[in-house]
Amino acid sequence: MADTHPAIQLIVGLGNPGPEYEPTRHNAGFWFVDELARRHGVTLRRENRFHGWVGQAQVGGRNVWLLKPDTFMNRSGQSIVAFALFYKIPRDAILIAHDELDLPAGTVRLKRGGGHGGHNGLRSTIQHLGGPDFVRVRIGIDHPGHKDDVVDYVLNRPSQDDRRAIEDGIDAAADQVSQLLAGEFERVMHELHSRKA
Repeated sequence: MADTHPAIQLIVGLGNPGPEYEPTRHNAGFWFVDELARRHGVTLRRENRFHGWVGQAQVGGRNVWLLKPDTFMNRSGQSIVAFALFYKIPRDAILIAHDELDLPAGTVRLKRGGGHGGHNGLRSTIQHLGGPDFVRVRIGIDHPGHKDDVVDYVLNRPSQDDRRAIEDGIDAAADQVSQLLAGEFERVMHELHSRKA
């Protein structure tokens, strides 16, 4: 049964632009949007007015926008709010995919609302959108063990095993997008949360 929240209209991946950042852990959100674009034959195009790369996919018979901000992580919200205002998309119809230090590599969790947990992309998004009540796909990248190591850790490449695990998690989440667009939030949450990474 679909829940009462609005259908997802916009899927945003958080990351940093540029080839030097592309393979880094902090770009797991970008990897998720890239995978959706690949699966659904979408070419993302640079749109200056939205400060990002934009495309529209048809997933399970429903249209959804894809967005990768190219503002750098700590100003992600600038791109997201420009897009949301232009297309009149409410906060709770936006899904944000992002890297998550507090989950093992390859674990994927679905969440609605909550704080930013120190994540600069989420902090900027909450600030610009005026609240936290959007949907998140949290893509586990594991934690380096000490907070002083976090910046270097997220801006470096994962090991081959971790990259494979993260990609498997992204595949599992991408498999659920059509159900998510149909409003089956609880069912998708159960599927992802019961999955073994």
